[in-house]
Amino acid sequence: MFEIEIDNKKITVEKKVSIIEAADRIGIYIPSFCYHKKLSIAANCRMCLVEVQGIVKLLPACATLVTPGMKVLTKSQKVIEAQRFVMEFLLINHPLDCPICDQGGECELQDLSMGFGRSRSDYVEQKRTVFSEDIGPLIKTEITRCIQCTRCVRFGEEIAGLPEFGVINRGEKSVISAYIKYLIQSELSGNVIDICPVGALTDKPAQYRGRGWEFCEIPTIAPHDCVGGNIFLHSRCKEFSPQHEIVRSVPRENEMVNETWMSDRDRFSHFGLCHPTRIYQPQIKEKTGWKTVSWEKALQIVKDRTRSFIERNEVHQLGALVSPNTSVEDLYLFQKWFRGLGSANIDHRVRWQDFRDQENFAVFPNLGISIAEIEEMDAILLVGSNIRFEQPLLSHRINKAHAKKASVLAINPMDFPFIFTLKEKMIVSLMELPNALAQVAKMVGNNIPTILEEVRPEKKAKIIAEVLKNSKKSVILLGEHALRHKNSSAIRALAQFIGRQSGANVGFLTEGANSAGAWLVGAIPHRGPAGRRLTTVGLDAKKMLMEHRLKAYFILNLELELDCSYPLAAIRALRDAELVVSLTTFTNAKMKDYSDIILPIAPFSESEGTFVNVEGRMQLFSAAGVPEKNAQTGWKVFRVLGNCFELPGFGYKKIQDVRHEISQIIPELSWDEEKTVCTEEKNRSFFALNSECVLKLQKKNSVLTRLAPWPMVRTDNLVRRSNPLQKTLKNQMFSSSIGLNYKTASRLGFKAGDQISAIQDQHCITLPLVIEDRLANNTVFLASGLNQTAGFGRAESEIILKRSK
Repeated sequence: MFEIEIDNKKITVEKKVSIIEAADRIGIYIPSFCYHKKLSIAANCRMCLVEVQGIVKLLPACATLVTPGMKVLTKSQKVIEAQRFVMEFLLINHPLDCPICDQGGECELQDLSMGFGRSRSDYVEQKRTVFSEDIGPLIKTEITRCIQCTRCVRFGEEIAGLPEFGVINRGEKSVISAYIKYLIQSELSGNVIDICPVGALTDKPAQYRGRGWEFCEIPTIAPHDCVGGNIFLHSRCKEFSPQHEIVRSVPRENEMVNETWMSDRDRFSHFGLCHPTRIYQPQIKEKTGWKTVSWEKALQIVKDRTRSFIERNEVHQLGALVSPNTSVEDLYLFQKWFRGLGSANIDHRVRWQDFRDQENFAVFPNLGISIAEIEEMDAILLVGSNIRFEQPLLSHRINKAHAKKASVLAINPMDFPFIFTLKEKMIVSLMELPNALAQVAKMVGNNIPTILEEVRPEKKAKIIAEVLKNSKKSVILLGEHALRHKNSSAIRALAQFIGRQSGANVGFLTEGANSAGAWLVGAIPHRGPAGRRLTTVGLDAKKMLMEHRLKAYFILNLELELDCSYPLAAIRALRDAELVVSLTTFTNAKMKDYSDIILPIAPFSESEGTFVNVEGRMQLFSAAGVPEKNAQTGWKVFRVLGNCFELPGFGYKKIQDVRHEISQIIPELSWDEEKTVCTEEKNRSFFALNSECVLKLQKKNSVLTRLAPWPMVRTDNLVRRSNPLQKTLKNQMFSSSIGLNYKTASRLGFKAGDQISAIQDQHCITLPLVIEDRLANNTVFLASGLNQTAGFGRAESEIILKRSK
């Protein structure tokens, strides 16, 4: 540490700190365009020139490191003159179209030209114009406004991991371009809108919808993945109405969670809020069709029909399925009300297929480390995970670890297009995934269980085991394909065995924004709030819909034909049920077919609540406005339902009363301050590696297995209704087709473009074939969550393919 002086203010700093960083610490503002604290130094705008005592030339503050005794002037006459001429130079080709520019009013170029520019320009030559490329449905380009700061170029190379922008030509002909006609593919692409200091890259779906000063800024949490990215919603009051219109969303800085970034799914999903399928009034199905009724009548009908059902059937014929994107408060009251009726059949894990080891989980499935610690790992093993599209912000953290020379390894059913390079990978079919993990388990330790004696490790498994053993800090991350696997209990047991032998942590990349919260408050059949063991264990989601079909269902914010791993069985169960009550924000034709009562629940933007992310961090979010029309927030609906059924303990006046009760039952959940829940040893899961859990490790065979991921823009009912996001679907892998690798297609006698019929559970759909050699042998890529696959078959299971006649 040493002392320097900036504008006669002394500051003590460490080595390798730039002048602009040191100035920021003591509140001295130095103007800049190309500098961004998360990007490498370019020093090409020259706006941050400062005077350093003893040096004749002015120096760029962003690229000049401090030295002991340095004295810096940021407001000398020499610096001010330089800033004025640099600003004039940057504006010589700028179109000065601020009145029609979406960046107007929040533009760095506007601000700095007013604060540091000249009142007139000496430039009289003709201005240059540049053709603006169409780079997709999310980002609007006006490249004539560009000042070549190269922030977008560096973002693509260093953060997104995809160098999609670059500078072509030289000198006065330099242009930012995507090189060829190309739609931006990055799942983090929208961040270039935020970092662009001018109006060259703007929010295309929100174009011309308002000015920055018209918006209210509401802090909230992105409700789509287990990271819980911090965001702001920008809203505007509707005329003559208390409701707010959500115009756009932008990232909210939180270094421990999302840093300064957000995924495109989080940024553009709010456009689904005004979709035509949004429901605003309670509806009841009658013989003549659907009828809109008041809330009082709807809740009375729910009460009467439910009580009548319980009188005619056992209460254990009631089942509840809830979305993992539901807030802690809503989930707590829902399970309290539902268990008050006498049934323990409640679950949020509608995509899981193996529940044999559910008693061995900790208080909730967690990451095992903090989100920020990912980038400090020496080795990271991904198992059954396309983390780039499942959890984009965690993928970025892994990319940062990779840049620090971490070894990234993978055992996957497909060679997914990651933004980082893998040290080693095993690409095997889903059937063989446990066996591949068993090979690593056999090589990683000395005390080999008898169940692994017959396993024959391949060379790749030996390399993966060696890397894990030789790493000081390592983590094994189980992704969506591992957690949804039909033998996921074996995968969890093997992963934990490897972790214990190698010293690696084991983390779970759970689905939804609040899966951890659902476990904590008891939205699972085998535990109550705070992980309390129950005397009566209810049915899990799979048993409710497939093995022990119930006669009545309550469904909270789920479209099971699109959200479930066994949608065909789900639809059959719901259609055969006597009573189905859907509490939802959106409806669709299939939902109206199987539902008897539909109650409108306000989305996250119109209600306040709490999410707990995968590292156990409690995060509160606020409502951007009151619920639209006659929709209601979930906790209020469940409070009234509790009172309607005359259950004790539902006399809440405000949401703070609900939170107080939760914190009394679950001390780890406290709303006094944002904190991380249950990070100590008691939140470690324990999965036994034994024959009961592992059963039989599947070896290589020719059985076709369906790989059925949910595309990034089809994961829940809100993103599925965002038109800007749906326009990107056609650019994603196999958006409406069946995928096979060349070897498997040749064995079956298929070729690219053939119309192929896929058959599961005697149900058939026909789609064109695409050849993709990144797929493992005997793996059929057929995505879930699509309109074409709604209500079809079963994910991650055996499938039959035939050429369509």
